[in-house]
Amino acid sequence: MMDIRLTTFLIVAEIKNFTKAGDILNLTQPAVSQHIKFLEEYYGTDLIKKQGRTIDLTEAGEVLFKYAKELDVLYRSLETDVRNSSENKKVYNVGATMTIGGYVLPYILGEYKEVYKNTDILLQVNNTEEIINKLLNRYIHFALVEGPFNKNKFNYKKFKDDELVLAVSAKHEFCERQSVEIEEVISGRLILREKGSGTRKIFENKLIELGYDLESMKVYMEIGDISAIKSLVESNLGYTIISREAIKRESRLGVIKIVPIRDINILREFNFIYLGESEEKFINDFISFCSKYIKKTL
Repeated sequence: MMDIRLTTFLIVAEIKNFTKAGDILNLTQPAVSQHIKFLEEYYGTDLIKKQGRTIDLTEAGEVLFKYAKELDVLYRSLETDVRNSSENKKVYNVGATMTIGGYVLPYILGEYKEVYKNTDILLQVNNTEEIINKLLNRYIHFALVEGPFNKNKFNYKKFKDDELVLAVSAKHEFCERQSVEIEEVISGRLILREKGSGTRKIFENKLIELGYDLESMKVYMEIGDISAIKSLVESNLGYTIISREAIKRESRLGVIKIVPIRDINILREFNFIYLGESEEKFINDFISFCSKYIKKTL
């Protein structure tokens, strides 16, 4: 594991507060100060400068922060790889964006565990931006994402196609029509996911493609939880743009309806993304398992 004093420095540098860093590390504030003092004495230079109640990094502190982050990534990869090579039970950290992690992957993981009883997959679910950051910092081995990503930074394989649809309450006036105009959608009670969400980014990209100015779009509510959005839609407090996968149950029950937007289809891909530096066999085997599962359930 990485030296605790370097870990302390990383946390302090990121949150810029000694007391909060101590809470995260389960250390007292004086202990945090001692760790920073040790590093400053060891390197013979100030690493942190105080400006009133706030703290910042010195030039030397910025250099140490850069290398400490790289060391942190290497130590996490080292620990996982060594453990997985020496133990019968394997443990892998997998990231997934909100729609995939909440409505697609859980069913696959349940079946996967039945087949591979000595492999544990720990699932982390967040928006696309957060999941990509976790992958880059090696907190997860690979990820399943629904939003745009830099294809030059990652290895990737397509998982399946998805469609974003306009979801409204069965009581909403839109249900009485064959289709609605996009202008009506963006000027009414539109509930969207938070910024950083793949679903939102895909929808915004479509609007830009159609020539709309995002600054003029009225967002009635902005919510990070898909279940909360569905509850609001079902209660007819607004409507949303959402993955067809996420409202399968509500559509079957008839409490949420899909209404076509005239002349507009919003399609996207679910993709596996990974860095390809370790655990490539596991990643390829898992991708193969997921692909077979999807074909079987079509």
